[in-house]
Amino acid sequence: MAAKKINPTLKMLLELGPVVLFFIGYLKLKDEVFLIGGSEYQGFIVITAAFIPLMVASTLALWKLTGHLSRMQFATLVLVVLFGGMSVWFNDDRFIKMKPTMLYLLFGGLLGIGLLRGQSWLKVVMEELMPLKQEGWMILTRRMCAFFFGLAVANELIWRTQSTETWVYFKTFGLPVAMFAFFMAQGQLLQKFGLEEEAGPAE
Repeated sequence: MAAKKINPTLKMLLELGPVVLFFIGYLKLKDEVFLIGGSEYQGFIVITAAFIPLMVASTLALWKLTGHLSRMQFATLVLVVLFGGMSVWFNDDRFIKMKPTMLYLLFGGLLGIGLLRGQSWLKVVMEELMPLKQEGWMILTRRMCAFFFGLAVANELIWRTQSTETWVYFKTFGLPVAMFAFFMAQGQLLQKFGLEEEAGPAE
């Protein structure tokens, strides 16, 4: 079933709102410690606990309004609930920091499996957005696969070697900027292998 059209501003708010609120909440509570049920929780864990239902609500709202969720949106929600929940349950921020790594390994791995089968699974989910010749899809898929694995490595290096604050900035700004830069860098490929719309019948 095709996705329903909704207001672009509303769609952007539902997609980015939880991440922005997480970032703002972290800045306000990062130095706070909360005593809950006899245990001490850092502000980061408390914000993570609030982020999970917020992410669930925004994703369900998107699904309700559009009638559709992409595979990436669904996978992101599952990993947020799983790894965020473990961070809160075990009072350990390492789990939520691993979430981007798992997400990028998942998508990089899926694209890699498709490539081993001689197929571009990226084409399946993005063909309507970027009509390309088959050769172009295979090249883009190889690049995207390597890019996802690179992001997974970068996330691991950042959270394991840097402060939580550095990781939050990296997650909030660094990863989206890297994704934007990657697609901007594919301009020549899109131009070379793009499919031109078929002209209508001559009058």
